[in-house]
Amino acid sequence: MTELPEHIALLWGARETARRGPKPALKVEDITEAAIAIADAEGLAAVSMAKVAAHLGNSTMALYRYVKSKRELLMLMGDAALEPPPQFPENTGWREGLENWAKAIIAAVAQHPWYHEIPVSAPPFGPHNLMWFDRGLATLGETDLTEPEKAGIVMGLLTFLRGEYQLRAQLAAGYREDPNAFGRQYHNALTQLLDPREFPALTKLVAAGVFDEDSLWDEDGIDTDFDFSLQLYLDGVAAYIEKRASPQ
Repeated sequence: MTELPEHIALLWGARETARRGPKPALKVEDITEAAIAIADAEGLAAVSMAKVAAHLGNSTMALYRYVKSKRELLMLMGDAALEPPPQFPENTGWREGLENWAKAIIAAVAQHPWYHEIPVSAPPFGPHNLMWFDRGLATLGETDLTEPEKAGIVMGLLTFLRGEYQLRAQLAAGYREDPNAFGRQYHNALTQLLDPREFPALTKLVAAGVFDEDSLWDEDGIDTDFDFSLQLYLDGVAAYIEKRASPQ
């Protein structure tokens, strides 16, 4: 059997952290949970090996016995913060299943507004991320799609979801910092700035009153917009499945 790379073994709890001496005083899970607690309270930028060590009442050097770098720590946080998927209703069609899955991801990530800041530099390797990937693929199990097609649909939806939860988190932070930026001044400024010869479509949109609101920040509105976009994506998947089923 091929030996797992160290960072993957760490994610799966299979990396040796203490070969000699007394029983380890810490677990990788302890370090990860402490880092997540700091990020939840103060933001991801506040997380450092030194701060996590202080939170646990240990020295910074002691942590490096378990987690070799902040990069590894962020990798652990990115998997642990995304809790395992819930039990989804059985005997649903692919569309309802994929919709439930997508909304569950948004709900899970919403528990940690910093989650979108975790760098993505490799395919998913962590057990939690792979559980979510598996459940997404499973929703398409009763279709006639090929395995690469299922993967493409799920990965495409994951890309859309990442943009969604990143935008939600950033807009929420912006609203807390400056609510007026989301007020009617945006509409008024665009009305003054836009030349219909250069921005014909946008000028028409502004004239229709799309941005003429006391506040453009609306949690319910964000959910409505997300659902609209999600249904468009699922419509595209449905059309593709139908096309695949039609004789050439």
